[in-house]
Amino acid sequence: MIRETLTIAVDFDGTIVEDEYPRIGRPIIFAFDTLKKLQNEGHRLILWTYRKGRTLEEAVKFCEENGIFFYAVNQSFPEEEFDASYSRKIHADVFIDDRNIGGLKSWGEIYQQLVGAPAPAKPKTQKKGLFSFLK
Repeated sequence: MIRETLTIAVDFDGTIVEDEYPRIGRPIIFAFDTLKKLQNEGHRLILWTYRKGRTLEEAVKFCEENGIFFYAVNQSFPEEEFDASYSRKIHADVFIDDRNIGGLKSWGEIYQQLVGAPAPAKPKTQKKGLFSFLK
């Protein structure tokens, strides 16, 4: 999946935070860490959410307080003006959403898939024999 930079559209409720809409839920583990790392690597983050008005402003502010500053919010680029005669779909290389088929992967798995990093090796477990307590 790796390119020089990606434009990544990410949902808010159920993806960055637990779904408590219209309130803001607790952050999902590693969501902000992963998004900050992606942002620091030069990837563009777009907040792509159902929220609008006050609840959208609260979500953007919450993300900023947690170190995430979006390239754009509910649009493909900051200068884009919404026109109801065109599709609401935005342009992004990747969409991260809890409504994916199969659900939301862990943020560690998401990062690994986006940057092409191998999954960490699982530690080998030794089988315990009948007399292992004597060792």
